This record gives sequence, structure tokens and C-alpha cells, in this order.
Amino acid sequence: MAIPSLALAAYQNALSQSGAIEAKVSRSLAKPAAPAEGFGQMLTDSVKRVNDMQNGKDAMVESFASGQTQNVHELMINLQKASSAMQMTTAVRGKVIEAYRELVKIQF
Repeated sequence: MAIPSLALAAYQNALSQSGAIEAKVSRSLAKPAAPAEGFGQMLTDSVKRVNDMQNGKDAMVESFASGQTQNVHELMINLQKASSAMQMTTAVRGKVIEAYRELVKIQF
């Protein structure tokens, strides 16, 4: 039984495409991508951003208390942002400490 030329061409096309896909996959697996930044650097940057928010909040409260600014809405928004950021940082710290304690319990 002869294979129709259209079916044979489709089969050959599929084979050539699978070879190209396999080559791309093998190239991507051969060179693992280096992370843009490490976990420690990301953590340090996050803590710095939270600290900057807290310092900005303190400056705005001081400015409002001294009568230099009258924008209550902006003050309240910044207070809430700083509070939320601190709560999230505290929650992450708690989870990291909890994970560390679990790792310490593991028997090797």
C-alpha cells in the first residue's frame, strides 16, 4: 500500500520540527540561567524599601504636626502603606523563623 504524498510530506515536516524543538530544549538545558540577583540581595532590598516607607511616614507625620502640610488624605494613605509593609515584613520574618526551627528539628 502506497502512502499518499501529502501524508508523507506532513510526516516528514513533523519529524523535522520535532528535531528543531529537541535542539532548542537541549541548548536551554545545557546552560542554566544564572539568577539576576540572589535571595539575600532581594531580602536586603525589600527591608530597605520598608525602612524608607517608615522614614517617609515619620517625615510626613512630623510635617503635618508642625503645620507645614495640610493634606490629611495623603498622610493617611502613606500611614496605611507603611503599616501594611511592616505587617507583611513581620509576617515573612515569622515564617522564616518557623521554617528555620523546622529545619533544625530535622534529624540527619
